[in-house]
Amino acid sequence: MSVVLLVVGVVIGVAYIYHHIVVKGERCTSQAKLHGKTVIVTGSNTGIGKTTAIDLARRGARVILACRCKQRGEAALEEIKRESGSNQVVFMQLDLGSLKSVRTFAETFLKSEPRLDMLINNAGICLQGQTDDGFGLMFGVNHLGHFLLTNLLLDRMKECGPSRIINVSSMAHNFGNIDFDCLNTHKALGFGTSSIHVFKIYCDSKLCNVLFNHELAKRLRGTKVTCYALHPGAISSELGRNTSLFLQVILKPITTFFFKNTVQGCQTTLHCALQEGIEPLSGRYFSNCTVRNLFAKARDDAAARKLWEISERFCDLP
Repeated sequence: MSVVLLVVGVVIGVAYIYHHIVVKGERCTSQAKLHGKTVIVTGSNTGIGKTTAIDLARRGARVILACRCKQRGEAALEEIKRESGSNQVVFMQLDLGSLKSVRTFAETFLKSEPRLDMLINNAGICLQGQTDDGFGLMFGVNHLGHFLLTNLLLDRMKECGPSRIINVSSMAHNFGNIDFDCLNTHKALGFGTSSIHVFKIYCDSKLCNVLFNHELAKRLRGTKVTCYALHPGAISSELGRNTSLFLQVILKPITTFFFKNTVQGCQTTLHCALQEGIEPLSGRYFSNCTVRNLFAKARDDAAARKLWEISERFCDLP
């Protein structure tokens, strides 16, 4: 019995250490204040997007909540104002699955807001389907919508530099590949609705985020705009809300103990947005508030350029 108790004690001890050292991770240490600065956070009505918005609002930023659902966005607006103590928070509707909606959002923003100092491309989904424009849903929302949004707002960011673009990706990009033939023919990264297929396409879309960031940094050289991609950590959030109820119930104890909460999960986003002196690291990838090296496929110049060119074509950009 004593041996069993000893083993159980060791397991619990290891789990405790893992949770507090690995899961909780590093925290953003920047004390930067953002009075007079304007920030857009996509997908900020829930998860790490919302906690990111709260933190930035507390620092004095004017925060634009760019969210698809008007009802949820307006509810988040009131919560973020209350939590941050700031009235400089605005909801603007944005459906990243509709290129028309992205263009409307950008046009409205540029007419109503004189500054843009940070663009945090945070929104993401893990769900099969099609966008309004006939693209695969994860390709359209996780990559293409953010690609168009960034390009439409880039001139304003150059005017307001130094400014930053933060692309929230995932370590899942390591398991991704981009089938350009499938993209050209079907406007999607892949097919299939099984859990394995859906996860595979999600990984592909996260690789798109990293390659987009890689190519964007090259195109931003000589400007006062920098960009960073990141893995926020395994987050206990609403990303998996579209999975089966059975799977959600089974996974809940695991996600609660072994995954970061949303405050812990937004720390690397905040680090990339706020940390002084990281401008020479533009185009790099961060995890746990630390710059990380990427596998060759995630820094492939040819693939990044090809993805940019096909995205330009899909978005009908000059």
